[in-house]
Amino acid sequence: MLASGHMDKHVNEQVHEYFTHWDWTVVVVYMLLTTWLGHRLSGKQSSIKDFFLGGRTLPWWSVSGSMIATEISALTFIGVPGTVYALSGDWTYLQWGLGSIIARFAVAYWLVPLFYEKEIYSPYDFMGDRLGEGARRLVTGLFSLGSVLGQSVRVLVTAIILQVVTGMNVPTCIIIIGVIAVIWTFMGGMQTVIWTDVIQFCLFIFGGILALSLLVGEVGWSRIFELNQVVIDGEPVNKMRWYDLTTPFHDPALRYTMWVALIAMPFQNFTAFGVDQLNTQRMFCCGTVKEARKAMCWSSVSILITVLMLAVGAGLFAWYQVHEPSEAIAKSFEKGNNVFPTWITMEVPVGLSGLILAGAFAAAISSLDSILAALSQTSLSVIYGREKLEAEGKGAEMVNLSRIAVCVWGVILTVAGLILWTVYERNPDSDLIGLAFGMVAYTYGPLLGVLLAALVPYRASIHGLIIGALLSILLVSWFRPELPLILESLSMSGFAEMIVDSRPKLASEWFFPINASLTLLCGLLLGGFKRVRH
Repeated sequence: MLASGHMDKHVNEQVHEYFTHWDWTVVVVYMLLTTWLGHRLSGKQSSIKDFFLGGRTLPWWSVSGSMIATEISALTFIGVPGTVYALSGDWTYLQWGLGSIIARFAVAYWLVPLFYEKEIYSPYDFMGDRLGEGARRLVTGLFSLGSVLGQSVRVLVTAIILQVVTGMNVPTCIIIIGVIAVIWTFMGGMQTVIWTDVIQFCLFIFGGILALSLLVGEVGWSRIFELNQVVIDGEPVNKMRWYDLTTPFHDPALRYTMWVALIAMPFQNFTAFGVDQLNTQRMFCCGTVKEARKAMCWSSVSILITVLMLAVGAGLFAWYQVHEPSEAIAKSFEKGNNVFPTWITMEVPVGLSGLILAGAFAAAISSLDSILAALSQTSLSVIYGREKLEAEGKGAEMVNLSRIAVCVWGVILTVAGLILWTVYERNPDSDLIGLAFGMVAYTYGPLLGVLLAALVPYRASIHGLIIGALLSILLVSWFRPELPLILESLSMSGFAEMIVDSRPKLASEWFFPINASLTLLCGLLLGGFKRVRH
């Protein structure tokens, strides 16, 4: 633990002193090695198909590993243990994994065959073919907006974590993450993205197992379980309980319940893996329906990583009951994201701590390079159209344009992260993780609604779908905290208070099925419910 002489220093100064030159060397070597391996495995990028789909030659297991690596971002790697560490935290987040598994199998056995009927680059091509160019532009716009806001928040969260353990300032961390992500994507498109993701996946597993082994070896599993039985407000609480059967009628604001997991979260995950190009682009890299289906189904093993990180969180809670942190460190733990990186830096042997934190660093880059590839593909598809993208003799030109698009989106995402950091400095109590997941609530419902409109045997009006999407966004704005915060910053506190006082309490996860239904209904109503053949 910390020596007494460090007690009065700022927490960042305390922690980063334990991040040695050997740790820095491990981080740099790891990043260089990963970059070199990704380049060596990237293959030839002679056409747009090679750049965005990896030539459709990637094995299913690498695609599945890439899906998991993208899903298990720095927010999961660092945030899940921090959530469990909080006094009121427990394992009920695990319930959401059930909805995720249901959705992945639904995508694998329903959507995958439909998507593979034609050679497409994204679900937006599928929706555009069935509903028209207007629908393609609508869903591409929703995807781009949600991606920029959501991913920039994730980068910022990771940058703040790196600041804690390395002492670098946050803007520098953001820029470094952005530059490396652009390089990885620029070098070899989806081939480099996927192979570097596979490397991150292996490091996630190693880091989590190493951390849990050290915690169990020091404290003991029976002692960890014992120390996670606590008393809150006079009531005994098991911090390792994993299910909650509270009904939404009893408390509609609760998020981590079995009802949310089995009813709302399948809609969220069906959108995440069947509509969000961040994940579906990987699926399209497989050569056949069978391979894509296996990749999607086997990605469900990510729930085991969630269990691993929940166990790490329980171990951390027990560790700091046995090894009481200093007052300054305990204060820093009020922000849950600080707990795991602080423990890694101060307690894990030199060199190994650098390797694990390189994994957290690479986790953010893994998510960012993935979204760069997805954004560049969808934007070029809207600007140039499929015919020009695949025109004979235009392969090299389109690949160069794709790389330019990657750079442009990289700059946009990096700048968005820097802007968010400026806002965070002025409002240090901002809930950045809540904002990241809140962005999903804004866009996933409308995206799923448009997909359903493309699947049902009735004509949907593009104007109706646009109206449904706008109503969905407004509805989420009413429940989410962002709109009142914006109004307060504009000196409109009265309106902000009115919104807060008028809205009922409801977990934002329920908006996935609600907004999908709203968007679909608006589209069908204005379409006159006329039957069509797809």
